[in-house]
Amino acid sequence: MKSPTWKSYLKEHLSLYIFVGVLFVMGIVFGTVTVNALSLEQKQEMMNYLSSFFNSINDGSLNLEGQNVFISVLTMHLKWIVLIWVLGLSIVGIPLLLILDFLKGVMIGFTVGYLAGQLSWKGILFALVSVAPQNMIVVPMLIVCSVSAISFAIYMVKNRLLTSRGNVMQPLMKFTSIAVTSCLIVTLVSLYEGFVSPYLMRWVTPMLNTL
Repeated sequence: MKSPTWKSYLKEHLSLYIFVGVLFVMGIVFGTVTVNALSLEQKQEMMNYLSSFFNSINDGSLNLEGQNVFISVLTMHLKWIVLIWVLGLSIVGIPLLLILDFLKGVMIGFTVGYLAGQLSWKGILFALVSVAPQNMIVVPMLIVCSVSAISFAIYMVKNRLLTSRGNVMQPLMKFTSIAVTSCLIVTLVSLYEGFVSPYLMRWVTPMLNTL
């Protein structure tokens, strides 16, 4: 019997991918809308923080690149993937997993929405070099891991808890291999965030010195 290909796997779980993808997009929309709900005082406080942040980058007082940043962002990404894996194994943690996917979308939507709303094209440019590149890879990885976790939980409920039949090792190994592969990919992304992204941010921030 031939092992399922990625194409057949995606086709089999298409509905789950659509569901998780829509949930993530809803989070982005919610995060963007939340920006408009901020009070004038909150917006001014955040703008002051951004101004201080940009000035620190410009004068070199803020160290954004190197091993420390790499370890920090890598730890964050790995914790997220491990949490998804644990929630998938627990089965009952799937609702929390869906909430995490939604919140990830909210964080990205709020960040990009605030930058674009307050800084116009300059904010969009900064978001393109500081937020977009890594999330174009990290977010799909999180969606793949989430779908894999949901799929594993559904399999366990249908074939183990309800009927007590079926081999648990094969779906578990598939689920785990996807999580491990995602960890390897986000490691490469973290290298970009630690050693490449800071140079792009330093290139863009002089354009924001009028804040």
